[in-house]
Amino acid sequence: MSQTPLALTIADASQFAMALRRSLLTRHAAGSPPPGHVELLNLMARALGHRNLQSLQALRPSPPVQPVWATEDLPPPAPLSDHARKALMQFDSRGRLVRWPNKFSVQRLALWVLWTHFDGRRVYTEREVNEILRAAHTYGDHATLRRELVNHRLLTRKSDCSQYRKLPARADAETRSLLAAWRAVRRQGAAATAPAGAAGNAATRRSTRGCRPAPCAPAPCGNPPAPPASSAGPAP
Repeated sequence: MSQTPLALTIADASQFAMALRRSLLTRHAAGSPPPGHVELLNLMARALGHRNLQSLQALRPSPPVQPVWATEDLPPPAPLSDHARKALMQFDSRGRLVRWPNKFSVQRLALWVLWTHFDGRRVYTEREVNEILRAAHTYGDHATLRRELVNHRLLTRKSDCSQYRKLPARADAETRSLLAAWRAVRRQGAAATAPAGAAGNAATRRSTRGCRPAPCAPAPCGNPPAPPASSAGPAP
């Protein structure tokens, strides 16, 4: 049977109880066994004035259709809290952590950003975790970041540190606003550097377009060619 929730609105609980009682007494007088699950739902629907459960379910409002937003029409993210704003300031335009925050509340938020670099569907070795964290920060202390991710239950590991996994976690509103702002900063940083790189590549292609080396002529078959004559003329 469908597990879709069905809310009941009972205008008069006393009248509903009496109608349900009459239905149960009628069944009992007829010698019928106690109603099963579906039959009891039908009795409840009839006590509410409906023909059966299906007619009651037909009156259930359809779930609202979620609109598909264009990128420019997306609702703005929630404003950053003071802690989230301080956490965002610990990252550069490429999304890398540039310093370890002093406050625990800011550390916790910064670790959520590092948590997004991992895939919850795979198992990591310690070396792979270290490589990801080295790329995600700039000040050379991946061991602390790895340990804190485990302490905050964002990563889990075996006792011998041979395997690491990303733990499923539900971010609160403060964390979600930070992650949205961090992604926006990283996109802006990538957009700012992309034109320069593209222009440089195009310039390199233009500068080397007419500089291809000429193909070497194949050596003739047979006797080797005679050496060039000396500029001093023939020997006397």
